[in-house]
Amino acid sequence: MQIFKNNKQTLSTLREMSFKLERDIQKLFEQNLEELTSLKLVKSEFTIKQSRIDTLAFDPESKAFVIIEYKRSQNYSVVDQGVSYLNLMLEYKADFIVEYNEAQQANLKRSDVDWSQSRIIFVSPSFTEFQKQSTNFKDLAIELWEIKRFENDIVTINHVKKSKSAPSIRQVQQDDDTEIGKVTEEIKVYTEEDHLAGKSDHVRELYEAYKAAILTLSPDIEVEAKKLYLAFKKPRNVVDVRIQSESLKMWINLKKGQLLDEKGLTRDVSESGHWGNGDYELRVSETTNLEYIMSLVKQALTPV
Repeated sequence: MQIFKNNKQTLSTLREMSFKLERDIQKLFEQNLEELTSLKLVKSEFTIKQSRIDTLAFDPESKAFVIIEYKRSQNYSVVDQGVSYLNLMLEYKADFIVEYNEAQQANLKRSDVDWSQSRIIFVSPSFTEFQKQSTNFKDLAIELWEIKRFENDIVTINHVKKSKSAPSIRQVQQDDDTEIGKVTEEIKVYTEEDHLAGKSDHVRELYEAYKAAILTLSPDIEVEAKKLYLAFKKPRNVVDVRIQSESLKMWINLKKGQLLDEKGLTRDVSESGHWGNGDYELRVSETTNLEYIMSLVKQALTPV
């Protein structure tokens, strides 16, 4: 990505300001953790069983712990360290619960955590092609985030996406007794196809129609598969979609009183249990009101 500054209609390249220490990356990321990732900071420099985790975070949406590691150089194996730390988490779950409760003054129970959604994020100014390829498995819970700093206090963040044709780690990893085998056995990384599996052609076409319409609302909306629904994010959730047998259930991420719905298609779920984010829910089984529904979803892009 090239970054320019505009000086009287003349473009000049912004000079990249390298991070001198990994700690500089960590400090910047932790201070803006919720804005960048929607994660909650639990502990910085969390030590467990002689291992030091740079940042321990919690994902309120997935109800899962997230480990974040920062790297300034490229001379390391993200897979080896990532799998090792994920195994450490799964083996010593109680320690993570205790740390969360002490840090948050909470009473989180082991059953409140969805351990199958655990993941690790590596943050670095850049990754090698080998590192990107070694993590390019759809069911490997390792994410790569590139962070760069430029003059004029400009910071860019790039979540390195896995390719749409990314294979399963099970295609190359056959032994369940290895560290990576244990991780992939307990941790599940969901995809769009997981949610579409076994669904009728009607529902698949319905989802694709609404997906295309939602993505048209803004060029930087991304689809993220969760355990129970598909989240459309920018970077916060805009709308969540659960694919059902003959219809779609949608939750628009606005608080009660923020949505203008003149046709009354949505219902208030602010005081009832529901999976997605937001207080407005609607069910669709056709595309008749597609344009109007997109006008509702669009309101979540710029909430009042």
